[in-house]
Amino acid sequence: MELEPFDAASPSCNARLIQEVEIHLESDTFLCEAPMEIPKRLIDCLNENKVRYEILHHPEAVTAQRIAQAEHVKGRHHAKVVMIKSGEHHLMMVLPADHQIDLEKVEKAIGKACSEFKALFGDCAIGAMPPFGNLYGLPTYVDKNLAEQDYIVFEAGTHTDAIKMSYSDYEKIVKPKVAELAIKLQPMKGA
Repeated sequence: MELEPFDAASPSCNARLIQEVEIHLESDTFLCEAPMEIPKRLIDCLNENKVRYEILHHPEAVTAQRIAQAEHVKGRHHAKVVMIKSGEHHLMMVLPADHQIDLEKVEKAIGKACSEFKALFGDCAIGAMPPFGNLYGLPTYVDKNLAEQDYIVFEAGTHTDAIKMSYSDYEKIVKPKVAELAIKLQPMKGA
């Protein structure tokens, strides 16, 4: 069966597709959790690889587009993470904040059917995992639109910290597979 991307809040979303593609909507806005720090393994990885990076602090934000706004960077530079489950395997997809995952493109890139999956990483706030699948034993795929940027900004394990670094340094460390994974979103109203 071919899977299609959909908006789980959309009235046109049918129950059969919801059963076959497990979408977990999550927000830490309603959770009581202690403030998180940038994972030590992320900072250690950047330092061990001797790459230049900048830690950016911003007001709490939980969506990639809002974080990009808080950091004063365009959505095409902000790397957001979407976890995909394919069979028993979890894969990390990294795409620009102004894009949404396209399951047909993902299936083409990985060569098999998949469903969206949001993982909870123990050393990161919910939904704030950095795009370093290599640190978590996960294959990492990057959308080609993000790979074309000179620098990227991404959440650093918290909803108040981000890291800015060159895309080429990121690629050297993570060694992701670059593929078409996403489609560009329409601009946010009021943004």
